[in-house]
Amino acid sequence: MLLLDEQPRAGGQIYRNVGVDGESRPYLGADYAAGRPLVDALDTPGITAKFGATVWRVEAGPRVVWSRDGASRIQAARHVLLAAGAQERPTPFPGWTLPGVMPAGAAQILMKTSGLLPRDAILAGSGPLIYLIAAQMIDAGAAPRALVETQTPATMLRAARHLPGALRTAGTLARGLGLIRKIGAAGVARHTGASAFRATAQEDGDIVFSFTAKGRTHRLVTPLLLTHQGVVPSTHIGRAAGIGHEWNDAQQAFRPKTDAWGGTDVPGIHVAGDGAGIGGAEAARAAGRLAALDILHRLGRLDEEARDREAAADRAAFDRAMAIRRFLDAAYAPPPEILAPEGDTIVCRCEEIDADGIRGAVKEGAYGPRQLKTATRAGMGPCQGRMCDPTVRGILASCGTTPATPRARSPVKPVKLGELAALASIRETST
Repeated sequence: MLLLDEQPRAGGQIYRNVGVDGESRPYLGADYAAGRPLVDALDTPGITAKFGATVWRVEAGPRVVWSRDGASRIQAARHVLLAAGAQERPTPFPGWTLPGVMPAGAAQILMKTSGLLPRDAILAGSGPLIYLIAAQMIDAGAAPRALVETQTPATMLRAARHLPGALRTAGTLARGLGLIRKIGAAGVARHTGASAFRATAQEDGDIVFSFTAKGRTHRLVTPLLLTHQGVVPSTHIGRAAGIGHEWNDAQQAFRPKTDAWGGTDVPGIHVAGDGAGIGGAEAARAAGRLAALDILHRLGRLDEEARDREAAADRAAFDRAMAIRRFLDAAYAPPPEILAPEGDTIVCRCEEIDADGIRGAVKEGAYGPRQLKTATRAGMGPCQGRMCDPTVRGILASCGTTPATPRARSPVKPVKLGELAALASIRETST
């Protein structure tokens, strides 16, 4: 089995660097440390792991085209399991592109990889991740100045109808409540029901963050503003591979169409983890094992009865982990002003296209992502739409348009022309 990982070592986002510095950073918590056995399990005969390997194309066969150390290679496979994970949803508001404003998940990456602590920061947005990061900051001696949260009593009330199902994961709910209690005990101010975010820069480099909460306008000054509005599946590689996708209204994101085992409508390709729909670390672990068992079955290594028997515990673990999702998706839904910003708020950071530019193009007849690319270049920058696709879709929806799944083309990650030329030569000599 060949494992291709773009990161320098195993762990993904949740367990990033756990095999190297996990023990030296106890503030990251027990759930983070629990990833160590998963990383250690890769040291098993029959598994070849290539780190720093960027997969930029998956094609029929299936075949995987990947780059490492400045050279691209083509690898044929009987089955491919995509585990692209999730990415933070863009959080556009006036000033979100300023220096000193960054995604909360990016700050957590720095904590895990370099031990850099986001001191005197403000956490703004919604979702369980901001509670976790705030608690980690507190345990590291760098408590945030404040939490500014967008969820409202109305959203929490709507989420309450999903609470009975969420009780199947009582342990997860208890851990979440524990994080909130820790934040309160540390004296960190919490502003809920916040809206109308705006960030401006002072001459000394600090950020003035203003917002409205409970009928009042607040202004807080901070050297670092960390934003978060949940995560969405990373779907670029799956879409480029031709996998069918569908809109998940609860999570306001596209996800690949998969069966109960992670199988897709493209023969030989499975998808597992948050890349198939946001479920969290426990669900991702179970989904990965379920996909592996199904692949073994399709390879003829397990009959159907053996596959189902081996999968029973993981199936139960997956269902249990997913039981809380409806509650979380409803409780921490991103607000309309984030999904579909207005005015001069930047939407496409690469091409510096603002919301007014997108809306103007829609009025002139651009009815989908492809037409908007032609009219405005939104989505044509180096990130290939990763940072603006969700917002472009939100603006189109707010204008009364239901756009199709945005296209993705290979290479899904930047690759040098020299690598492409060398790859063409390899193809030529191999035919």
